[in-house]
Amino acid sequence: MIRECCLFALVFCAASLRSSGAEPVKYLRFQHGETTAWGLLEGDRVRQLDGDLFGKWSKTDTTYALNDVTLLPPTKPTQVLAMAGNYRSHLKDDKIPKKFTIPQPFYKSPSCLLGHGGAIVIPKDAKTVHYEAEIVVVIGRKCSKVSREDALQYVFGVTAGNDVSERVWQNDETDKDVQWWRAKGSDTFGPVGPWLVSGLDYGKLMLRLRLNGEVRQEEKSDHLIHDIPTTISFISQHVTLHPGDMIFMGTPGKTSTISHGDVVEVELEGVGTLRNTVVAEQ
Repeated sequence: MIRECCLFALVFCAASLRSSGAEPVKYLRFQHGETTAWGLLEGDRVRQLDGDLFGKWSKTDTTYALNDVTLLPPTKPTQVLAMAGNYRSHLKDDKIPKKFTIPQPFYKSPSCLLGHGGAIVIPKDAKTVHYEAEIVVVIGRKCSKVSREDALQYVFGVTAGNDVSERVWQNDETDKDVQWWRAKGSDTFGPVGPWLVSGLDYGKLMLRLRLNGEVRQEEKSDHLIHDIPTTISFISQHVTLHPGDMIFMGTPGKTSTISHGDVVEVELEGVGTLRNTVVAEQ
């Protein structure tokens, strides 16, 4: 009970930061030598934290230069969900198809997650792999059957994400899989980062993707068909979400192919830029 109250207070503080105009807080997971830990980003340095980011933690006196650490996916989720067809600009029809009038989440494997700076690996048997820039919501405390009105109290923060997708496995009329298990969940098909930020107005963030420096996607989160509170509430009616779980909120506009040697950058307002290279599996 005490732990649950502490987690509630943590998420409530993040909501208060949004309303008070206080500076957002940037959290991260990193590796330095043999050390893997949570950290706070303080300018160009990382302050190591002791404890569990979603429970009890404290600052330490240990800091590292940001350039000297390896950034890991910002959390270790038990579940990763993603939204299909959640921007009107991404749908082929001018009118929202009936099936997308309710949220349409699907699962990505937690093993697909990749940190900032890591390489997106295109499998040998893949044919057409696309980028998908997305806002990724991170849950802050156990979340089950919550209302839309209360849903933001369960959000710890957001990060940038790329829902990498193999289109033949996903959509081809003759070769598509029954489920999107590998089209969306193959190893490295879920870049996230570079860090997790609380204290933003999550409903009004600009999302932008650059492929080799050229802007290919650009849209604000207030254009989502199903916004963050609606999505969290809908999912929580059937699936209990846990601290650190991630929800990819869907991609805007058109997507296109990525290939060996490409550099993909997903920029999320208030968060920063997630940057990954693309390599072909050897």
